[in-house]
Amino acid sequence: METHTWRRTGLLVVATAATVLAGAAPAAAEPGDASAYGARVNVTLVGADAVNIGPFAEVSTAGQYGTFTNTFAGVNAPGILSTGVIETEATFDENTGAVSSRATTAGVDLPVLSALPFVDPAGAEAITAECMATEEGASGSSLLAGLNLGGLADVAAEPAANTVVEIRVPLLNTLVGRITLNEQIQNDDGSLTVNAFHLELLADPLGTGDLVISSATCGPAGLPIPLASGAGLWIGLGLLGAAAIPVTIHFVRKRGTGNADVPA
Repeated sequence: METHTWRRTGLLVVATAATVLAGAAPAAAEPGDASAYGARVNVTLVGADAVNIGPFAEVSTAGQYGTFTNTFAGVNAPGILSTGVIETEATFDENTGAVSSRATTAGVDLPVLSALPFVDPAGAEAITAECMATEEGASGSSLLAGLNLGGLADVAAEPAANTVVEIRVPLLNTLVGRITLNEQIQNDDGSLTVNAFHLELLADPLGTGDLVISSATCGPAGLPIPLASGAGLWIGLGLLGAAAIPVTIHFVRKRGTGNADVPA
């Protein structure tokens, strides 16, 4: 009788431990994923063909431990964007389970903005997006070194999250575009995306579409190697089982003592 009770309790301990470990990560997210790219263009200028290119210098951990890098010599989309070297990096730390990614795009020129009669030449020395995710959560930031929006607005090199600059035609006050700096998006799968520079074209005389410069995405943190390995998993289950043994033994003995008090 006592042996039967112990086996049932042992199975309950294992099942409970498995439930705890399985619930540690969001159901729809992929822990250990981090990715980045330097630029993506999906724009149709007024009177011109659509331009859909990128992402350039894309890199991803794809859930694999280690640091992964990529570079691209430069983007040249006439009338829209030109850049210097793009460098990207994504890391999944085997010791902590943390993930991080970064994208830096140098020598940015934005003729798409300069095409407007009321905008001076626009560009930046370098545009960087970063993100990191640990067991405590995800965070991100952007650095826009030497950013010049051609007189549209003066912005800090490290703008607050989701800083918006509207592009309006003077006198008519018509909204024709929108720039979001340090754009931070909480995705449904639990990941965080940081777009350092995101230009949306909404109407004439610019056109329609999106331009993103330097983007970094981090999924939830993953398990470090000792816990992710099979040996580490069973060690964890064993420790949880050992913690439950005193309670189970006490329960069985109490039943035995209670039975002894029943008159024959």
